[in-house]
Amino acid sequence: MNMLLRHFILACLVLGFLTACSAGRYHIRQDAAPLRTPTPLEIQDALVTNEAKSTAAGRPYTVLGKSYTPLKTEKGYRAEGIASWYGRKFHGYYTSNGEVFNMFSMTAAHKTLPLPSFVKVTNLDNGKSAIVRVNDRGPFHDDRVIDLSYAAAYKLGYLSNGTARVKIEAITLDEPVTRYTYVQVAASSQLDNITALGANLAKQFSLGTNVIEEKGLYKLRLGPIVSDEEAQKLLATLRDGQFNQAFLLYSEKQL
Repeated sequence: MNMLLRHFILACLVLGFLTACSAGRYHIRQDAAPLRTPTPLEIQDALVTNEAKSTAAGRPYTVLGKSYTPLKTEKGYRAEGIASWYGRKFHGYYTSNGEVFNMFSMTAAHKTLPLPSFVKVTNLDNGKSAIVRVNDRGPFHDDRVIDLSYAAAYKLGYLSNGTARVKIEAITLDEPVTRYTYVQVAASSQLDNITALGANLAKQFSLGTNVIEEKGLYKLRLGPIVSDEEAQKLLATLRDGQFNQAFLLYSEKQL
């Protein structure tokens, strides 16, 4: 192999490495709209419920060198500012609330509101409004106050502009709520495998198990777990092992 060819191959390898690094955790570099518009059902307002808040997502955190302290409650929260939106780049990835982001759901990201929260967002330029469920953190730009899902931005009519001037108003219910915490450990198309895994983990951690079937996949959940601290410890243990995709689930009733 001559020297020129060696340099060419080395350059290609370096370029490939840099490209992989810059792509990061997401499957595409730049965010984009999906290949279809939302259905009428997908742009219905989020149903407001009295959900318990995520303890983990309520802790102070730092992003890009700036620190944020989440609010203890969303009651009385009102704000005006610039809204942006996010879509395909983040679709299918976990939100800060441990859920999976769906660009066709009526959701949003906010830097400090408790997760989850419900807010009414009104486009001040055209009067259109939507109720969304805040389940993620962001947008981490000083000039933006909220990041809406693709479906929510579509309903507010600012997709083509990218951003809009909005008013945000928190919506709360006053009834007390009981929260049951679970860890979703794994999913498989093989029920026997999931059942065996559940039996082993139930014995190892002295917890109950729950298996549900969704679209041909059997999903294993451990719980309910007594405290948020214990839930976080269990989640960390599972992620440090072979279950690095495990995440927390909250429910108002026992599964």
